[in-house]
Amino acid sequence: MTEAIAFDTHRFVKRLTESGFTEKQAETLAEEHVALLNSNLATKGDIESSRQETKADIAKVEAGMDALRQETKAGIEALRQETKADIAKVEAGMDALRQETKAGIEALRHETTATIAAVKADLVKWLFGGMIAQGGLIVALVKLL
Repeated sequence: MTEAIAFDTHRFVKRLTESGFTEKQAETLAEEHVALLNSNLATKGDIESSRQETKADIAKVEAGMDALRQETKAGIEALRQETKADIAKVEAGMDALRQETKAGIEALRHETTATIAAVKADLVKWLFGGMIAQGGLIVALVKLL
């Protein structure tokens, strides 16, 4: 790593020695300040490197998103096709059920018509029988009187 900022160690040591530090103390303190500054401050190169890494990471994420979009579209299309097939099956089942219901209604209509005809025949038979019996009774009563 290069130096993050320009630090004048000579001036720093000179000012500390003027303030009462020994030259060894001032040099040690100056070295520690330089090490501290260089380890905690980022240079333009560090920032540019970080920016490039971030751009590369974003490109990877975007590529992953594109793949995910394509996979999602394919999944949606497959689901749409399955749904269409299911709807077609239900419609076919409904058509068969409609035909079966129509056939049942038609059979019931024929059965009801036959039953009505049978009841009508029985009614006519009983009415004619009753009329004949009534006529016979009237004739018998007329003869008796």
